Amino acid sequence: MHALVERLYPLCRSITGDGVRATLKIVDEYLPLQVHEVPTGTQVLDWTVPQEWNIRDAYVADATGHRVVDFAASSLHVLGYSVPVARTMPLAELREHLHTLPDQPTLVPYRTSYYKPDWGFCLSQETLDALPDGEYEVRVDSTLADGHLTYAEHVVPGQVADEVIVSCHVCHPSLANDNLAGIAVATFLARSLAARTPYYTYRFIFAPGTIGAITWLARNKERVEGASLGGTEPGGRGRVRHGLVLACAGDRGTLTYKQSRRGDAEIDRVLRHVLATSERPHEIREFTPYGYDERQYCSPGFDLGVGSLSRTPYAGYPEYHTSADNPDFVSPEAMADTLAVCREAFAVLDRNRRYLNLSPHGEPQLGRRGLYDSLGGRSDAHHAQLAMLWVLSLSDGEHSLLDIAERAALPFDAVAAAADALRGAGLLKA
Repeated sequence: MHALVERLYPLCRSITGDGVRATLKIVDEYLPLQVHEVPTGTQVLDWTVPQEWNIRDAYVADATGHRVVDFAASSLHVLGYSVPVARTMPLAELREHLHTLPDQPTLVPYRTSYYKPDWGFCLSQETLDALPDGEYEVRVDSTLADGHLTYAEHVVPGQVADEVIVSCHVCHPSLANDNLAGIAVATFLARSLAARTPYYTYRFIFAPGTIGAITWLARNKERVEGASLGGTEPGGRGRVRHGLVLACAGDRGTLTYKQSRRGDAEIDRVLRHVLATSERPHEIREFTPYGYDERQYCSPGFDLGVGSLSRTPYAGYPEYHTSADNPDFVSPEAMADTLAVCREAFAVLDRNRRYLNLSPHGEPQLGRRGLYDSLGGRSDAHHAQLAMLWVLSLSDGEHSLLDIAERAALPFDAVAAAADALRGAGLLKA
């Protein structure tokens, strides 16, 4: 995963353009993608797909021709979506187009101007302070023209058509945690799921932030409208039942789960349970309509059960949206831990069922069915015995295995294993 972050880091990404395509082409080496191109001017919900932006070069050069700010050194040096410019101007005029972080004078900020024509450069405050008065050559070799918005999907087929979406944004330039780590975790999560046959169908969405998620929703209304009602569309097309947005997945902070707008969606309960029973340091946050693309999926017209998993949340670390968010800032161990939590959560989601006790009148004799004998010598025999009794007690067709795990204060795996054993003995049915 860290090697993938390092490969993607130098590319200049934005909400449209060749940087996004180059990013998806690299991800496609790890995971086959279906790439979608949506033309400029396409109406997507209340938005319109913007013009496509591409950039070849940009710099600010002093009177000797020395580039004091150079896009070739870092894609962060240019204001995202800068319109073309080729001028010579005094420093006093140039300052109006320069962006710095006075409180972090050694770092270069990340800034954009997507929907208002503008141009500019980002640099460290130290660099700006060292510039002498005089004339500077300013060049932005970019194009802003009709083209396409690009996003991609990868689908891991499941036993049922109903879907879990996993979404990550692919629009930020050289920012490793936000969100190359999320892209890497999503990529390897998809590969992990494909190694088995999951219960749900998993749809991975790699799209530019905000406008990309809005475009996906506009093009998939039949998949998401009424999704909370469950069931499948006529003809077998599944509805989105659950979802997770991955962002800031690689820093060394503790895990943070932001709940869906509903707050009681199954994905919310699953993540709360997995994080609590794993004893990992973590934080659970309530939904707010600010953040990443969970706010699009959770908008009231769709109201999908989609939460967001990160480590330190957006804007919660000093390196956020600065040149310090580089590959050294993200940790292979942190990405591995984020991936492990996703795998654990989806394992719970896939196995969470309601069962019916087929011998509900009194406690069935477990010993003659070999169920007690199967626990002999196990270090968790007491938990396993308790789990069997709880599953028998609450398997009335109304309680899910997660309900039982929460009620019994037992790990979900113990409850699911008990259900499997009881089904094998003919005492439960789905």
